[in-house]
Amino acid sequence: MFLVLYITYHKNVKNTIFLINYRKRFSYNAHNGERRADSPDYLKMIFIFGGIVMKASGQVMTKKVTDLTKGNITKHILRFYWPLLLTSMLQQLYNFVDTLIVGRGINDNALASVGNMGSLFFLIVGFSLGLANGFGILIAQSFGAGKKEQLRHRLAATIQVAAVLTLVLTAVSVLFLPFALRLLRTDEVLMADCLRYGYIVFGGLAASIAYNVSAAVLRSLGDSRTPLFAIVVSSIVNLGLDCLFIFGFGTGVEGAAIATVVSQLVSAAVCIKRISTIELVHLSRDDFKNDRGVFIELLKNGLPMAFMNSITAVGCMVIQYFINGQSVDYTTAYTVCSKYINLFMNPACAAGGAMSAFASQNYGAGEKERIRKGLRVCLSIAFVSYLILGSLMVFAPEMLARIMLEGSVPIRLACEYLPISGMAIIAVNCLFVYRSGVQGMGDAVMPMWSGVLEMVMRIAFVSILMGTLGFKAVAIAEASAWISALFLNMFAFYHRIGMEESAVGYRKHRLLPRRRASYM
Repeated sequence: MFLVLYITYHKNVKNTIFLINYRKRFSYNAHNGERRADSPDYLKMIFIFGGIVMKASGQVMTKKVTDLTKGNITKHILRFYWPLLLTSMLQQLYNFVDTLIVGRGINDNALASVGNMGSLFFLIVGFSLGLANGFGILIAQSFGAGKKEQLRHRLAATIQVAAVLTLVLTAVSVLFLPFALRLLRTDEVLMADCLRYGYIVFGGLAASIAYNVSAAVLRSLGDSRTPLFAIVVSSIVNLGLDCLFIFGFGTGVEGAAIATVVSQLVSAAVCIKRISTIELVHLSRDDFKNDRGVFIELLKNGLPMAFMNSITAVGCMVIQYFINGQSVDYTTAYTVCSKYINLFMNPACAAGGAMSAFASQNYGAGEKERIRKGLRVCLSIAFVSYLILGSLMVFAPEMLARIMLEGSVPIRLACEYLPISGMAIIAVNCLFVYRSGVQGMGDAVMPMWSGVLEMVMRIAFVSILMGTLGFKAVAIAEASAWISALFLNMFAFYHRIGMEESAVGYRKHRLLPRRRASYM
């Protein structure tokens, strides 16, 4: 299937661009009759980028799992990092283009509606993602320690918990969606589109959760390339369906929602197929017969990470509440600024993902000094990212705003927000690395409290400053949240690794060697 997609991509991209140009000349907006200008260059860019990465990942399905506890640290981290970065950048790039298609292909209200759903979607999906990453850390620790049976039991329990989680989150999100939108003071102009988009996306949560869990398992085993391959394929599917539904059939936001769910199903299928080929994780019935202790262990590590994401999402929802209380222009500007922030965070976020896998395996193997050295490598990546992307936000905010916005008021608001965030983004870059290191060493509680601190700082600053500083208060609230959480996680990292090094020294003194195993 995926080979056919790749082969036909070269033939279909011209037809897709033609379809977009055709709609540009002969169609009108289905909602209000306004003509909208389309931007096929961005679509062409995403398809070409996807094709290149897909070709580069052609051998991914035969890639073996990777032991990160041996060998050159920098080489290991960079080999793991680049697929993570490409995966994350491609996700954000197709989200960026997806937003562009909605805004240019429908109207600004549709763009604001999809953006308004962002904090709610992160609240639900972020919870499942936190659980998946927490479970993945324990699987990685088992892998690093060479405990095969423990690894399989943890994987089986992860599947069982994920199945229950899917049912609960889908039911809750669909039932309470109208209430949540009213709680956020969603403008009545946007309400209908928000509901149409939200019911479809939340109804398809199973696809998103399946991808998050399977990708977390693969990364815990040192395979960051298969999730990249999955996202490349799903991105092409998503944008192709976006073009078909919005430009071809003239649908509204529901077309974008259907495209999102279908593409997530494709990405989940790729990752699950890859897992089925790994002999180490072939499960039997006995592996699913877990006692209560295995589930408690998973939940003790996964729930704090899940709550951390959800608490962060609540802080973002409060900001969305204040923004929605201003005007649709504020909502539109915040939607676009959030897209840029998420896009420019990607290099550091990928460094955090690499740090998590590296720290988890080495923590399981008792290699604490390697964790320290890995931290320095990942922080270097975060700093270089800040110099390049932070500068772009500080010195070229209007250029960035005009790429996605047309109205003069949203552009002006974005130009107020982006320079402040650009100067402060170094804090969140380093936060990703330190927090992932803490989580990788088995401490999920302190990062959760840092999420609480982020929420408190966001709410405090935006509620106090919004009346006097306007949209700038939102950027200041975000920066204060990042900085405060960074300091807390820095303390947690050095405290945790200091304790572990003391424990290792004591074991060596008592001549109690740690058992090591290799899968190579």
